[in-house]
Amino acid sequence: MSQQQPRKPEEEEAIKYGDVFDVQGKLAEKPVAPKDAAMMQMAENALLGETKKGCAAAAMVSAAMKNEKARFVGHEDVNVDSGVTVEETQLAGKRIITESIDNEVIGQYSQAAPLTSGPYLSCEQSEEEGGGGPITIGEALEATALTAGNKPVEWSDAAAIQAAEVRATGRTSIMPGGVAAAAQSAATLNARASREEEKTKLCDVLSNATERLGSDKAATRRDAEGVAVAELRNDPTLTTHPAGVSASVTAAARLNDQISK
Repeated sequence: MSQQQPRKPEEEEAIKYGDVFDVQGKLAEKPVAPKDAAMMQMAENALLGETKKGCAAAAMVSAAMKNEKARFVGHEDVNVDSGVTVEETQLAGKRIITESIDNEVIGQYSQAAPLTSGPYLSCEQSEEEGGGGPITIGEALEATALTAGNKPVEWSDAAAIQAAEVRATGRTSIMPGGVAAAAQSAATLNARASREEEKTKLCDVLSNATERLGSDKAATRRDAEGVAVAELRNDPTLTTHPAGVSASVTAAARLNDQISK
């Protein structure tokens, strides 16, 4: 009597943008990546003051975490070409929020009630709640803890963080107990560490950057350029990390430009 061969389980697939949002074309076929989700978080925080449950960022973070856990994407991957936007329009006394990825609208809603939504997107905001302002340098540093948190702190990171602290606080010297001091200490210890697991990571230094800065300011293009130069000059290969400190400050400055238009 022959035995029936057991069926192989269906091969797991990455969660794509077309699975999460009502989008078409190339975007629909792209897996949701961690850096994409972090960018949307920053954009929502800038306009809404926080990441709203049920909005695009929450859905993207969930999908990106699953994709990374299944090794479909890396922690520093980015799959959007034209970036993300969260825009506000005032119409008949209502605040209408539109969220887009690669210039494709993925969700639109008002403060009082949702207007339209794709799969998993039913974002509501009460009339009493206000939105946030532009993204600060401190918030950009904290975003780096999401986009490159597992990266060991190196001299280039410490230099970029110091440049960011100077621009955020207006101080020319390193603050004792501040984020730049912590980054320099971490870079020094990491240079002496013999094992990778002993090294201090960016997430250890930057997770509460806003609090440790003391004072803060909105990120501008000039701030982004200064931070990028500091990171470049202190990197052995004269390059910046694609998801590192200068990349986050640059992204914040770009989003701030969009908000101010």
